[in-house]
Parts: sequence; structure tokens; C-alpha cells
Amino acid sequence: MRFKTALFVALALCLAAAQAIGGTLDDVKKKGFVSAGVSGKVPGFSVPDDKGFWLGLDVDFCRAVAAAVFDDPNKVKFVPVTTKERFTALQTGEIDILSRNTTWTLQRDAEQGLEFVGTLFYDGQGFMVNKKLGVKSAKDLNGASICIQIGTTTEMNVSDYFAANGMKYKPVVFESADEAAVIYDSGRCDVYTTDASGLAARRTTLSKPEDNVILPEIISKEPLGPAVRQSDGQWVDIVRWTLFVLLNAEELGVTSKNVDQMLKSENPDVKRLLGTEGTYGEMLGLTKDWAYRIIKHVGNYGELFEKNVGPNTALKLERGLNAQWNKGGIMYAPPVR
Repeated sequence: MRFKTALFVALALCLAAAQAIGGTLDDVKKKGFVSAGVSGKVPGFSVPDDKGFWLGLDVDFCRAVAAAVFDDPNKVKFVPVTTKERFTALQTGEIDILSRNTTWTLQRDAEQGLEFVGTLFYDGQGFMVNKKLGVKSAKDLNGASICIQIGTTTEMNVSDYFAANGMKYKPVVFESADEAAVIYDSGRCDVYTTDASGLAARRTTLSKPEDNVILPEIISKEPLGPAVRQSDGQWVDIVRWTLFVLLNAEELGVTSKNVDQMLKSENPDVKRLLGTEGTYGEMLGLTKDWAYRIIKHVGNYGELFEKNVGPNTALKLERGLNAQWNKGGIMYAPPVR
């Protein structure tokens, strides 16, 4: 049985490689939509509402890619994938983009056949505790029981942090973030750990969100970004430059509301971005107005951040590192030229 499973995966990988050689863009156009692997269970990043409409930063990024290709942000099929199956789904061609709170690491870059196109959200691992525990700092967690999702970077980060600080802990491991959050909410572990944005998202789903606090320490670097297969350079460039368009548009002050007016701009950077000068879209195999399509339909990065995870949302996240490079953050995109 194991041999048959391995054989199936190998054949699927060969098929995906053949499709990539033929061109993911051609395949996407032929089927009429972008297949996007998402979590489906993280408020602010990817979750369907009660009517089945998908919401979140990861989701809107995929809509931006669809807008670039089809001039229609709704030509996306969202496929929920677990942490365990997410890389295989991309490798086998089940999905065209993985946009699922995934940390960019050397091992994933080198061994999984992935190409991370950039960082959509700079994050770091944190800890959440119930206020009744009386804990103010992660340094006070010696001997605590900690809910951890297996198959993620959080396991090693916790081990490294506690070892470096001469502390011990009791790991309570689960396969899904949903399960870990439920167990934490029931009081069967003292602490829940994951990326800080994930903690903010999960806190909104707890029985008494206001009773829980996220501790100030951030113990790791977690650059979360979309990934595609390494084998198709054209598709890598399309998805990567979709992210860069979102960032450049914010830096240049081009929004979904003023983009039509900005078509008349004499600013060379704006003209190249919106396609009124040059043939940059054609270099990617897209249309001259591909970036205009993205901004018109979806907005710029700042608009997506504020709409999905910003201070006026349930997550209440500040821009922090995710602010533009000239506004105190480290978000920075190469120029269109």
C-alpha cells in the first residue's frame, strides 16, 4: 500500500513538472481560474464568511494574481490545505499558488521544490496566556504546559527559546491549529504558541477573547509569503511581481480609488507601473495594464492590510515591520523599470 502511494505521488510530481514546463500561465488560462491553496481557518488571512465568500490577506493576494491574469479577481478557486499536505498540493499541481501563512525557510526553499516569491507579512512567534495565570513575560513560563501545532516551525522555536533561557516546558502537541486552540481554550494547557498574527486571529475565536493576553516577547523571525513551484520561471515572476505591484502602488500613493485619475500622472514611476509607458506587462506574458488591473480590483498593500488585519479589524494589528520602508517598516519592492 505504501508503494502504491509513493508511486502515485511520484507520477503526480512528474505530471506537475510536465505542466510547469508547458507553462503554468497557459494552464491557468485554459482552465479559467487560479487554484490557490489557503488555510481556510485563520481570521484576517483566509476564512470563508457565513455565505461562503472568502476573506483575508492571503486570499486577497490570490485575487490580485487573478486580476493580473484575467482582469477578474474572482477567477480563483480556493483550496483549503493543511500544514501536512500544503507542499504536496503545490508540488503535484493541485494548486498554482500556496498562500497560507507559510514561513520562508532555507529547508523549504531547498528541499520542497518551492519558490517563495517574497514576504507578504513579516511575523514572529509569540505566546498567549489567560490573564488569570498572572504572567507578564515569556521569561515567567518555566514549567508551563504549551499547546503546539506539529509540523510547523513553532516546535523548534519553542525548544530553542526555552533551552537558551534555561527553562523547561511541557509540550502538548496537536496536528491542527483548530485543535490546539480548542484545548488551550478549555484550560488543558497554560500557553498557546504560534505566529503573533495567528495568536491575534485565534484569540477572536476563543470563548472569552478579552480574558487572554499576548505576551510581549517575539522569539523568532517568521517571514510569511506565497510560494509557487520552482520549475516555472514565468509563473514565479508573475506572482512575485504581483506582490511588488501592491507594494510599489502604496509607496507611490496609487489606490483603488484614485488609480483611474493616476493614469494621467506624469510621474515616470507611476506611468511605468500603470502601463501608460513601456511594455513591462508583456515581458511577463501579460497585458500592458496588468498592474492597473490589480490595483483597480484589489487595491494596494496598505489597503489590503487595513481591510483585513489592521487596527480597525478584529485582529487590531499595527503595521510595525509591515509598514513601508520609508514609514518605519521594512516593506520594500524593486522598481518597475
